[in-house]
Amino acid sequence: MSTWEERAEHISTAARDRQLTIATAESLTGGKISTVLGAAPSSSQWYRGSIVAYADAVKHGLLQVPDGPVVSEPSARAMVTAAAGLLGADLAVAVTGAGGPDPQDGQPPGTVWFGVFADGTARTELRHFDGDPGDVVDATVAHALSLLEDALEI
Repeated sequence: MSTWEERAEHISTAARDRQLTIATAESLTGGKISTVLGAAPSSSQWYRGSIVAYADAVKHGLLQVPDGPVVSEPSARAMVTAAAGLLGADLAVAVTGAGGPDPQDGQPPGTVWFGVFADGTARTELRHFDGDPGDVVDATVAHALSLLEDALEI
């Protein structure tokens, strides 16, 4: 069992124990967080789903991201808030960033904004990861799982 699978299993147990539902909104990870959570034990009991909004137009239209750069704090905040509302989740995580190899929205590769929705409020966090695009995606997935674990207090 991989580290991600083990972490998803712990998230599953905590979500079920606390009777909380979880959702995600993803951009640069292209659904990878959703894949990890959806494969966890009993995911149908707690995992509401994901909105994979890779195109800027989808972020602006569906997830109510304000006009302007999508690799930004307002984008992460809007994405996580909209995902929680649209999918009816108690807890949500969202990611938007510049995976590389080129900059995006004036941000260097490895720049990732995270949004976390818990207890009815959204908060954001900025991280910078090194490596090629695959490394950035993997680091983003790992950190998103950490944020869910923190919100679940596990």
